[in-house]
Amino acid sequence: MTDKLRIALAQLNPVVGDIAGNVEKAVAARREAALAGADLIVFSELFLSGYPPEDLVLKPAFQRAAMAAAAELARHTADGGPAMLVGTPWVEGGKLHNAVLHLDKGEIRGHRFKVHLPNYSVFDEPRVFAGGQMPGPFDIRGVRIGVPICEDIWYPDVVECLEESGAELLLVPNGSPFDFNKFDARLQLCLSRIRESGLPLAYVNQLGGQDELVFDGASFVLNTDFSLALQMPAWEEKIAITDWSRTDKGWVCAPGEKSLVEEGDEALYLAVVQGLRDYVTKNRFPGVVLGLSGGIDSALVAAIAVDALGAENVHCVMLPYRYTSSESLTDAEACAKLLGTRYDVVPIEAPVAGFTTALEKLFEGTQSGTTEENLQSRTRGVILMAISNKFGSMLLTTGNKSEVSAGYATIYGDMNGGFNPIKDLYKSRVFRLAQWRNENMPKGCVGPKGRVIPERIITRPPSAELRPDQKDEDSLPPYDVLDDILHCLIEEEMSAREIVARGHDRDLVKRVQHLLYISEYKRRQAAPGVKVTTRNFGRDRRYPIVNGFRDVDL
Repeated sequence: MTDKLRIALAQLNPVVGDIAGNVEKAVAARREAALAGADLIVFSELFLSGYPPEDLVLKPAFQRAAMAAAAELARHTADGGPAMLVGTPWVEGGKLHNAVLHLDKGEIRGHRFKVHLPNYSVFDEPRVFAGGQMPGPFDIRGVRIGVPICEDIWYPDVVECLEESGAELLLVPNGSPFDFNKFDARLQLCLSRIRESGLPLAYVNQLGGQDELVFDGASFVLNTDFSLALQMPAWEEKIAITDWSRTDKGWVCAPGEKSLVEEGDEALYLAVVQGLRDYVTKNRFPGVVLGLSGGIDSALVAAIAVDALGAENVHCVMLPYRYTSSESLTDAEACAKLLGTRYDVVPIEAPVAGFTTALEKLFEGTQSGTTEENLQSRTRGVILMAISNKFGSMLLTTGNKSEVSAGYATIYGDMNGGFNPIKDLYKSRVFRLAQWRNENMPKGCVGPKGRVIPERIITRPPSAELRPDQKDEDSLPPYDVLDDILHCLIEEEMSAREIVARGHDRDLVKRVQHLLYISEYKRRQAAPGVKVTTRNFGRDRRYPIVNGFRDVDL
């Protein structure tokens, strides 16, 4: 038995599938913890495989590689340094589990399996894992430590079982994705488990982007008096050293760092930067290219890209047509100059004319309209994809959630691209983030300080500029109205009657609902993008494309 314990919390950014790289990262973290005199180091959920591994984890070769890596990692603990608690897929009795292993003295000394497998929102773990039995604590250096895995603390039973089995403190490895209100929800949840069990708790969360998900870290420790002993920063890889003492009232963590966790627009901006940075670097793209139109969406995406990757890795291209205003040309160039990116102009008059000529006979006798407007967007898409193919940079698409919801984006045109940083941001939020970035220098970002988006881009009425004097509000309601209706339909799943009761026009609600439903086929073909709301398009919201339902209960 010991009365003192030094525990390292490893808030790191693993790569899904890069088992060897994740092992290397774990070994380096343990080395740092050893230098600090730690007795134990704790990693996040499924650290060795990366989280979430999705169906990759069903591959037998992948399972064997993960288990072999765990055995290799255990051998590193033969030096007498810190023990390890590390998450990994584990096969036992013919069943695949989401596991945490206790590694010490050169051996795998025990394991525990996740009991509650989430099957909602972005999670579908029962598809790939089997749930475990109720766990008991590990005996680590003479201390009985309970290790509920992520979802296991969302219900009281696992923690109750651990407390009844003699656990003295709780270490919780997590893969908890960011969304707008998640941090407070985590704190309140952990306070509930502490209140019920009387045990202190350390919450260790993953950092980094994985496809559409982004993990903010923001790990913390709570004592049994509900005081915050430690708050690690969000959006930073870090190893925190915590000192624990046994008292007559149980284990207590000594006060440590209390980092400020970003909220509101700042948190959203850092989330999309992290998501884009990791998508590009983990997929080993040399950089990105995007169409810079002189409008606010592409300007914000350009700023995010520069903050994530550096100006030298961002290529902005203006693709003007006869309807492109002089203001847009001036503003796009000014934006690229403020950001310090490469900027090229590729006029599309000739290629659009080529398409128009090719279709002239077939379209004879018809009225010019949306089809001809979309030819402009699709021409731009073809040119940008050619630049991407030629130079290897990934093409970013720039449609916001309002446009993606209502179908005001051209498939095979401005929807072309490999990733969309603002896919889950409504247009009204895009305006706010653009203004916020002009007034702030976000932490961890590598773009220039000060104003990066010309003020006129923020204040000009939005326009696709596909016909003379076009404005978005010619076809759509004001964005504050549209975004509230969309939020009610998507995030809240409110009925049409409830939305009208909020003060919205009945016919407008019906129209927006119709636009949302008929655009599902476009969204299925859209590029992935960073999830920041409680319900993004894709893993969160899986609506059928063929859908005859309309809510007409008005």
